[in-house]
Amino acid sequence: MPQIDRHKNRTVNIEFVAAEDFTHFPYPERLTLAFVTNGSIKGILNERPVTISAPAILCLSAEDTLQVLDKHNVSASSFCFHPDFLDSTPLSETQDYFPTNLKIQTGLSLFRKSPARTGIPRITEKAYPQLFEWFFVLGTEVYAQSDALWACRIKKYLIQILGMLEDLNRYSERSPVDLVLEYIHTNYSDKITLEDLTKCAYLNRVSLNKMFQERCGCTAMAYLLSHRLKVAGDLLTHTDMSLNEIARATGFEYDTYFIKQFTAKRGLSPTAYREASRKFSAAQ
Repeated sequence: MPQIDRHKNRTVNIEFVAAEDFTHFPYPERLTLAFVTNGSIKGILNERPVTISAPAILCLSAEDTLQVLDKHNVSASSFCFHPDFLDSTPLSETQDYFPTNLKIQTGLSLFRKSPARTGIPRITEKAYPQLFEWFFVLGTEVYAQSDALWACRIKKYLIQILGMLEDLNRYSERSPVDLVLEYIHTNYSDKITLEDLTKCAYLNRVSLNKMFQERCGCTAMAYLLSHRLKVAGDLLTHTDMSLNEIARATGFEYDTYFIKQFTAKRGLSPTAYREASRKFSAAQ
């Protein structure tokens, strides 16, 4: 709901949701910031499969679409605002010198659709506590409206948050291969198709595989198989999980297919590999 300014005769088109459940997310005619502080979400964001794990921040516009498929112990808060909230009202005595349609520009790139934009800006471990502190104070001010300048302070915190996010992402651009690698490393235990990876990278299969060959020396699906087998090797050595359990944990639908692929790539059956790797570990 829009906020009624208790100090002035106006409505401020912003809303802070302390416990965001993502049921009606993102909000119509709004730009939305959501801080995920605990748990994880699996879903489809703008037709691209994603896993959002805390700590994470979402920057979405009304044009974005998010379909939540699964939530696990999620805690999140959100702040949404109408684009008009970014407008600045000039003082009457300055109208001859400044345009009357001043608008805050900081952070708008985080909401504009582009092939490189994910809607989930990268944040660093050091930056997140400061971002969350600003966000918490912003949310508190929405409800407190402690004096007539409360909306100005919210704009201040919003500028700080969006500015830091924009800077962090300006200097840490990710290539399409980075996006796919992150998706593989996060979702390898699930069923993944080549179409999933091309959607993730916003590339066709030829372009994606060419970039993977240059970066990793293999195709995207070959890398996925290699990563799954690497994780399976660690599980064989360090756990007593059955072959069927390991197969399921690493994204293989059947243990027979897992055994076939593992044997072909490693030159040993999973059972033989387990015995050999444990003997080698014990001898170290």
